Amino acid sequence: MDLSTLYDIKGKVALVTGGGSGIGSMATEALVRAGCKVYIASRRLESCEAVAEELNAVGPGTVTALQADLSTAEGTESLAAQMAEREPCLHILVNNSGMTWGAPFEEFPRQKWDDVFRLNVTAVADLTRLLLPLLQRAGTDEDPARVVNLGSVVGTRPVSNSAYSYGASKAAVHHLTKILSNELAGRHITVNAIAPGPFPSRMMAFVTDNPERRRQQEERVPLGRVGTPEDIAGVLIMLTSRAGSYITGGIIPLDGGIAALP
Repeated sequence: MDLSTLYDIKGKVALVTGGGSGIGSMATEALVRAGCKVYIASRRLESCEAVAEELNAVGPGTVTALQADLSTAEGTESLAAQMAEREPCLHILVNNSGMTWGAPFEEFPRQKWDDVFRLNVTAVADLTRLLLPLLQRAGTDEDPARVVNLGSVVGTRPVSNSAYSYGASKAAVHHLTKILSNELAGRHITVNAIAPGPFPSRMMAFVTDNPERRRQQEERVPLGRVGTPEDIAGVLIMLTSRAGSYITGGIIPLDGGIAALP
């Protein structure tokens, strides 16, 4: 057993959707610092370009920014085509793009159920399907290709915070992860989900950017703090390296203990 290479992912090709902000940019930084060739994509090309410029100056991996509106079929098809033009195989797919919406249940608009599920669930399934040829070419028995979906603690715990469609969509992501893990294992592809609690991000800015709300949030976390980029990096590198090659179908809690609360 060579422990020095257990977490080595240097040289792998990765795609991170929504890599221009929040947890997506944290995941991108982890992969770049680990020496991966990373592509990031979102509707906001300028955000991805800013992250790419910053991290390319750090290395040792590289970042390429792409644009794609994953809420549409045309967007997922375009991104898959862009990847196929650039790379013969894909070792790591991080399905991170997502959105949320909050309103009292009595006022919750039907359109926001459709919008949230379209990006948070349908796009995850559709992009994974379209990238299967690249993932299959990368995967081997000893080193499978990896799909890592971003779920959420609210996909596990029945707490809405008035974001009804978001919580339901993340529960769907968790279940889809388990279904695909069974179906794709024979093709040398593992499928897991990370289920974060509170992390600094665009979605959580109304909490984490407000000192009093942040303090209240941290008091509800058993470990007493919000997540950090290092927390994302640790789990992601484990799942995408030899250390995680025998894990599939997992919903990995990354929430400071919230999921274990009674």
